[in-house]
Parts: sequence; structure tokens; C-alpha cells
Amino acid sequence: MRFTLSSSELLRALNMVAGAVPGKSTMPILECILLEKDGGRLILSATDLEISISQNLEMQFDPEASAAVERIAVPAKRLIETLRALPDLPVTFSSSEDYHVELKTDQGQYKMVGYDGADYPSQPQLAQSTALQTEGAILRRTFQKTSFAVSKDALRPAMMGVFFNIGAEFSEAVATDGHRLVRTRQHELKNSEALSFIVPEKALTLVGKIATDAPCTIYVSDGFIAFDFDDVRLVTRVIEERYPNYEAVIPKDNTKQLQINRAALLAAVKRVGLYSSSLTHQIRLSITQGEVMISAEDIERASEAKERILCEYNDESMEIGFNSVYLVEMLNNIDTAEVIMNFSSPNRAGVVYPSEQVENEEVMMLIMPVMLTNYN
Repeated sequence: MRFTLSSSELLRALNMVAGAVPGKSTMPILECILLEKDGGRLILSATDLEISISQNLEMQFDPEASAAVERIAVPAKRLIETLRALPDLPVTFSSSEDYHVELKTDQGQYKMVGYDGADYPSQPQLAQSTALQTEGAILRRTFQKTSFAVSKDALRPAMMGVFFNIGAEFSEAVATDGHRLVRTRQHELKNSEALSFIVPEKALTLVGKIATDAPCTIYVSDGFIAFDFDDVRLVTRVIEERYPNYEAVIPKDNTKQLQINRAALLAAVKRVGLYSSSLTHQIRLSITQGEVMISAEDIERASEAKERILCEYNDESMEIGFNSVYLVEMLNNIDTAEVIMNFSSPNRAGVVYPSEQVENEEVMMLIMPVMLTNYN
């Protein structure tokens, strides 16, 4: 197999699939990217046996090159780093029958040894799948809004991904780590037949990088989900666990409503949070009519801070504590100038909304309080 392509174009295609290459593997061939000649297309593939990504490129191959090797697995790190170090210029890629690879430019040549592509794991084939049509922008936005709340706790594998619950009127995407929860509803992603599945966080991160604003087709099959974006396909195993009953933890009677400038609250929480305990990151919100006092103290370092922010609040005064890191992440993922926070009592979850929802979308965030030593 031999072809010539600009170094930047080849590098862009390799980077598209490289996210599925494991950093280290007991199977050295998995640390490679598979290059395969398929008629007038070059197919680049990578997998870690959980996630597979493939990219198709229209290609003019050298007809005089040997046809004996049309699938070869090339070490991903060396190939990508070589192309990254080159200026943008034509590169000729060629492979020999003994799986040696050569990159040749006007300035030099670079040789490495690959593996027989026949030994590379094939991408899963989804049988009897259900197809869903959506926009790449919708998927990317959904993942951005939920992924920060995914759990990192391997003892709770169901929560290490985003749960999708797709119905006839809308779809829900939910992520939680037990301390905060995010639920988005998309009215443009729906299906006549109810579907539910959990997509691992890593797969969602990669889909978010791949997704463009172009249409996307999602294929749902037993044990697998595939995302098709024109010439790129990502296939991932789903997390086959039962997702927690998230509806049960969403308060229904949070009648105390606070509306406040998002940027001002975010900046204050960041600053005051610097003076909180490095273990709990606890900050205190003392809410009264017209203003919020945000405070924190760290007894071990004999430090404290407080800031006052104006707000709209006309209910009875209350104090509630939150983890400042979690609150910052939530505020960072809200787009509107104002944010609405609903409370009921200091020991029950606060619910956070953007002041205005995007068309065909509903975002709700929930954050559990941390217990304060007293409530004045």
C-alpha cells in the first residue's frame, strides 16, 4: 500500500481516531492505528476493546504498489509524533510485505515496524439496531452539560457514565456522582419506542470532540451504541448496570427562590472558596432579602473570607452550605446571565436552573448541601 497525502491532513485523521488508543496495553497491537485500503478509501481505525473509532478518507493509491499488504497496524505514538514534528508538506506512506512502514518527504525519510493488520481486532458489528437521527450540535451540548457530574467511583459503575432515557416526546440525559446531579431534556431527540442506556464518560468525551454541527445517526443495539458522523464512526460498549432512581432525589417542594447574577456569584464563590477547608471546600450562603453573604473559614490555617452579593429573594432568611468546587462547576455550565436557585431547608438539595432555557432544551442541576456546624 502506498499513497501521498499532506502531513496536516493525515495527522488530522489520525488524531480523530487516536482517542481510542490505550496508553498502555498488554496487547502491543492495540497501541497501534490500523490503516486499511478499501477500494478508493483509506480507513483508519483504533480500539481499546471498549471503544472503537474509524475514519474514512477518499484516497488515490499508487497502482504500482504491492497489493499484498492492504491492512497494516502502525505504532500510533511514533506515527503521530513524527507527523506533528513535520511542517505541512506532502508525505508518502508506504508499507512492505514484512510490515515495515516508511514515511518519505522531500526532506527525509522515517522508518518503523508495524504489525499484520489481520491480527487487529475488528470493529463490533451492530445487529438489529435502532437508528435515531439528531444533530451533532445537540449531542455535543448534551455531553458538555452533563459530563462534569459523572462519578469517578469504580465501586458504582452505573454512575460512571451518562444515562439516556429516550421517549416519544423527549430524551433525558442524566449524570450524577451522588453529590450533584444534572438532567437535560432534549425535545428534538426522541423515539417512538422507549430506549434507555448508559454511555461511558470516555466515549462521551470522544464523541464531543468528533461531533460537528452536521446530522448524526445513533445506532442502539444490545450492549453497544454507535455514533455516525459522515465519515467518522464511534462504537462503544454500554455500561450494563441499573441506573439509580434519580427522580426520587429531585425535590418537589423547593419553594424558596433566589435569582442572582451568574458571573458575580461564580467569581465570589471562586474567591471565597480559596479560604475554605482544603478537605471539605465548604462555603456558607447566608441568604436574606435582597442579598447573599458568602463566607468560608479554615480553622487549621486561621483564614477566612466573606463577600456580599445583591440578589432577588423575598422569602424567609436561611443559611446553607455547599462544596465550593461543585458549585463552581455547575455555574460554569450555565449559559445565562442570571441563575435561579430553589431551596427548601438547609439539609435538603438545592436545585439550580438557568434563568432562561434554550429552545427545545431543559437543564436542571441539583447540588447536595454540606452540613454546617450551626444555622443562625
